[in-house]
Amino acid sequence: MHGFSEKDCEFMRLALEEAKKAYEEDEVPVGAVVVSPEGEVIGRGRNRMIQLLDPTAHAEILALREAAKALGNYRLIGCRIYVTLEPCAMCAYAMVLARVEEVIFAASDPKTGACGSVLNLLNYKTFNHRIKVRSGLFQKEAAGLLKKFFLQKRH
Repeated sequence: MHGFSEKDCEFMRLALEEAKKAYEEDEVPVGAVVVSPEGEVIGRGRNRMIQLLDPTAHAEILALREAAKALGNYRLIGCRIYVTLEPCAMCAYAMVLARVEEVIFAASDPKTGACGSVLNLLNYKTFNHRIKVRSGLFQKEAAGLLKKFFLQKRH
């Protein structure tokens, strides 16, 4: 894939696996993984808002929480997060607070995306931390899973 390494592909595949688990659990199929500066997966998450009765239980938030516990620090300096859908404002700002280094997302979210589509909180001029962003890796797969999920919900 243009601009992405084989490692990027490997990590996004893991995020897609999480999204598929969410789909099977009748949650909006979004998955995320956090990777340490050493290249280890230290956090995984999938949407679990319905299961956990928690409006903050987005894939990214759950993955960030797991990564912070793994590191013993709420600051995830040098870490990357791979997510199947462009993060919303809540998740994007959580990444800023955690000092994540880079966000790689698959599909853009033209309704609530906060990494460039609707807002860009990852590079907001007054924030004291900026996050690199890349997008489009496995976009068709991620968007297809979301489309399939919502088509089933409408029938």
